[in-house]
Amino acid sequence: MSNDARLALLGPHGLDAADLDGFVAALKGAFGSGEVAAVILRLAAVDERALVARVKQVAPVAQEHGAALVVACPGFVGDLAAVAIRGGADGIHVDKPRDLKDLRSRLKEGRILGAGGIETKHAAMEAGEAGIDYLMFGGLYPDGIAPDPEGVLARATWWAEIFETPCIAVAAAADEIASLSATGAEFVGLESGLWLQDPAAVERAHRTMQEAGA
Repeated sequence: MSNDARLALLGPHGLDAADLDGFVAALKGAFGSGEVAAVILRLAAVDERALVARVKQVAPVAQEHGAALVVACPGFVGDLAAVAIRGGADGIHVDKPRDLKDLRSRLKEGRILGAGGIETKHAAMEAGEAGIDYLMFGGLYPDGIAPDPEGVLARATWWAEIFETPCIAVAAAADEIASLSATGAEFVGLESGLWLQDPAAVERAHRTMQEAGA
């Protein structure tokens, strides 16, 4: 299957203020190694004001390199949409979503609403009908456990073949990139363990994707 998948970079779960400078430095290195379409910033849950400040630190770095910044914050009980808007992010990512229609109505002006953590086809279709901009399959759970890679591959293949809403198929290991790229998914996501300490992994991932889609 010919494929023009683009890369999305996932940050580590629970990123806090102490790790933010190192994350930004790694992100700049990753951008220097290849084109990145999006960054999913997975922040530790703190108060809204602190979250906004953290988003403001990362958003310009991503956006000046042409990447969308999407904010996730599992466990945050406040208004994540307001955090994204005030922080200048391009959108938000929610796992196991319950209020997608409300979020969709509030995220206007082209801001992105993405969803993940969905385990059934029925729930995936409901998310698509709610007007999300992408559905993400895979990605580490907050406890650091990776989902079954064969299950991620199967769900991404099913979705990409049937639905128009884009999907992100996330690789937790380098040897998953080629097969996920070949599904026809619009984006291949790289877990933070693949690129955070090795920005050149972005260039290698591009090369693998090109070979898979040749």
